[in-house]
Amino acid sequence: MANASIGGLSSGLDTAGIIDALMTLEAAPQQRLRTRVTDEQSVVTKLQAINTRTSLVASRAETLAKASTWAGLTATSTSSAVTATASGTATPGRLTVTVTSTAATHQLGFAESHALTDVVTGAGTTVRITRPSGAPLDIDTGDGTLAGLVAAINDPENETGLHAQTVRVGTGQYRLLVESVETGAAQAFDLTRLDGQPLLGGATTRPGTDATVDLGAGITASSSTNTFTDLLPGVTVTVAPGTAPGTVATVTVARDAAAISTKVEDLVAGVNAVLSEIKAQTAFNASTKRSGPLSGEASVRELRSNLLNAVFPPDDTSLAQVGIELDRAGNLTFDAERFAEAYADDPAAVAAMFTGSDGFAGRMQEVADAASDPIDGTITGTIAGRTSSITRLESGIEDWDRRLELRRSSLERQYAALEVALSQLSSQSSWLTSQLAGLTQSQQ
Repeated sequence: MANASIGGLSSGLDTAGIIDALMTLEAAPQQRLRTRVTDEQSVVTKLQAINTRTSLVASRAETLAKASTWAGLTATSTSSAVTATASGTATPGRLTVTVTSTAATHQLGFAESHALTDVVTGAGTTVRITRPSGAPLDIDTGDGTLAGLVAAINDPENETGLHAQTVRVGTGQYRLLVESVETGAAQAFDLTRLDGQPLLGGATTRPGTDATVDLGAGITASSSTNTFTDLLPGVTVTVAPGTAPGTVATVTVARDAAAISTKVEDLVAGVNAVLSEIKAQTAFNASTKRSGPLSGEASVRELRSNLLNAVFPPDDTSLAQVGIELDRAGNLTFDAERFAEAYADDPAAVAAMFTGSDGFAGRMQEVADAASDPIDGTITGTIAGRTSSITRLESGIEDWDRRLELRRSSLERQYAALEVALSQLSSQSSWLTSQLAGLTQSQQ
């Protein structure tokens, strides 16, 4: 290595510095390649940013181009205690719901209090759960204690469908409370000793109940839970537990105009983001007298032109009536109030302006897909071409590394040879000088 060698001992020259200077000149073409790589990578980054924004436009436009997007309904309720949801099978409508009861579990509260370690099952350790329908279920409590009884009822392997707990009513004294896991009148049960005799002095019962609602005109509906599935086709109504009887709610099922408006606004914003990015990367800078890095990219100019052309319907129907216009700066504007008015007046006509291949969303999707498709999109192809160019340039840089290494080795050998030659000449010069000095002394 030149920087680790000793040079100039004979010549007095800074041979290492000379070699470095020569190598700087030799490396100038490689440095130009490095600069090109940096420039190309910057262009690819900007193209990728445009491609990502365009892909987002394609996704948003695809959603709005589907008729199913515009058929969506939402269910609302005038009471926080009564909520409603609508599925794809729902149709517009309105329903007044009056809550008459809410669903409750079947519950038994036993009379006697005991310590947790007291035996409470009588002579045996088994108790019996009886339901109005079905065979009795006998469960073994193990030791017959109050604690063992609770554990047996709650054991998932026994599949009792019940939940038991003890309530502390005094020092070391507990009473047993058992209820059905599920709500509804059909959850009735009884808990006794194995011989049918009362357990723990008998129990006070709170019967399980169904939830019921009055829909008017003599129509009522009931549910073992607080949820009424398909109360209207595709509409599910849920009553909050503990809702007071007499609570009234108006459930309305209508088109979700706010959600549609948001989707349209998002699409317009996405298109503007692409147009703004293209403008920023292609504009002429008057201060630097230079055009943007993407000003020469045909695919970028084509994308901008196609997006703007897609704003105008083929049948010359103006989008201004639904709040979409093109301003003087070349950006789209969206008037949410005008869109809401148009959609309220004629939802089907507004939907037709967006859906299908000829609709606004369909046209935008076609343009965006053509540019950003991961396989044959025009912007995607431009990125691939630039990336291949970077690969070739980097290969060229590596080739230059090898050439420059060989050139440095050659220069180091040449200057080393020069030093040797000058050293030999210096030695000869010293010898001649000493010989001449000897002759002069002998003649005196």
